[in-house]
Amino acid sequence: MGPGTCAAEPQRIGQGVNLSALKSRDFRLYLAGNLFSLNAMWMLRIIVGWLAWDLTGSASFVGLIAFAYFLPTLFLGPFFGVLTDRSDVRRAAILVQSLFLAAALGLWLVQHLGILGAPHLLAYSLASGVIMSAHGPVRMSIAPRLVTSRDIPSAVNFTSLTYNVSRMTGPAIGGWAIVQIGAGPATLATALCYSPFLLALSILRVRLVTANPSKPGFLGDLVEGARIAFGDSGIRAALALSAVASTFMLGSLEILPVIADGVFAKGAAGLGLLTASAGLGAIIAGLGLVLMPLAFGRSRLAVAAAVSMFGVACMAGLGQTASWPVAIGLVAVTSASASASAIVCQSEIQTRIGDETRGRVMSIWASVAIGSSAIGSAGLGIGVEFLGLGVTLASGAAVAGLLLTAGLVRRR
Repeated sequence: MGPGTCAAEPQRIGQGVNLSALKSRDFRLYLAGNLFSLNAMWMLRIIVGWLAWDLTGSASFVGLIAFAYFLPTLFLGPFFGVLTDRSDVRRAAILVQSLFLAAALGLWLVQHLGILGAPHLLAYSLASGVIMSAHGPVRMSIAPRLVTSRDIPSAVNFTSLTYNVSRMTGPAIGGWAIVQIGAGPATLATALCYSPFLLALSILRVRLVTANPSKPGFLGDLVEGARIAFGDSGIRAALALSAVASTFMLGSLEILPVIADGVFAKGAAGLGLLTASAGLGAIIAGLGLVLMPLAFGRSRLAVAAAVSMFGVACMAGLGQTASWPVAIGLVAVTSASASASAIVCQSEIQTRIGDETRGRVMSIWASVAIGSSAIGSAGLGIGVEFLGLGVTLASGAAVAGLLLTAGLVRRR
C-alpha cells in the first residue's frame, strides 16, 4: 500500500448486510439529498441524448455528445482532484451543484426561446463535462469523510447503490416527462431537482483533513497522486479493469438512443425504458455486492473481470437481437456487469488510500473510467454509422474479451 492508506483493516462486504455507514446522521442526509441530484443528472442525460437523436438522426452525433460530456474528465479530473484535496470539500460540492443547476437552466432557456440546435447541445455537453470533472473527485471525497474509516466500504456500497437507483428512476422519469410535457418543461423540472441536495450540503458536518506542513506545491500534489495510484499493484489492476469495462460496456450503453429508436422505433419512451433497465441491472449488481461474501483483493478483482467477460458477451448479443424484450434484458445484464466491475474497482481503491490523497487518487480513477466511456461511446457511435450495430458491438466485444482474458492470465 502507498502513503495515505487507511488505518482500518480491509473489511468483507457481504458478512450480512453492511449497514454501518447509516449510523452517521450526516451520511444519511447526504444520501437523501444526493438522490435528487443524481436523478436530475440521469434525467438530463436522457433528455440530451433524445434531443441529439431527434435533431439529427445520426448515431455519430449521439456518440459525439456522449464523448463531449465525458472527455473533459479525462484531462481535467486529476487537476480538480488536487484542488479537492486542497479545498473545503463541502463548499466545493455546493459550487459544483450550483453550476449543474445553472447549466440545466441554460439548456432550458435555449429550448424555451426556440433556438436549440446541434451546436447548443454540444456546448451544453462540454460545459457539463467540465463540471463533471470537478464533481467526480468531490463526490468521491465527501462521502468517506462522513463516516469512520472502518465504515468506508459500507459508504461506498450505499453511494454506489444510490447512484444506480437513480440510473433506473431518472431515465424512466425523464422519458416519461419528454412524452407527457415535452423536452423543454422536462429540462426545467429536472433543473429544480438540484435544490434539495444544495440544501442538504449547506448543513452537513464533514470531517476535516489534518493539515500537512510539508505539503508540496500543486504540481507536487499531482505527481504524488499519480505515484500512489500507479505505484500500488491493486490500484493499477483496478484502473485497467475500469478502462476495459468503461470503454466497451458503458460505451455501448451511451448509444441506447440509436438502439431504442433507430433499431426498434420505440421513441423517447423506449429510450427511457432501456435506460431504466440498465439502472435496474446496476441496482441488482450493487445489492449483490453487499450480500456476496467476497473479500477485497486479487480474487475480488478476478471475479469482477470474469463478470465483465459475461457482460461483453451480452453486449455482442445486443447487436444481434431483433426482439425488444430480449434487448431490454441484455441491456440490464450488460449494465449489471459494468456496474459490478465499477463498484469493486472503486471499493478496492478507496480502501487503499486516506482522506489527504482521496481526491487526487479517485480523480485518476474517474479520469480512466469516464474518459474510457468517452472514447468508447465515440468509437462505437462512428462504428454503428458505417458498419452497423451488429458488427460494431460484436467487434467491440471480441476486443474486450481478449483484453480481459490477458488481464486474468497476468494476474495468476
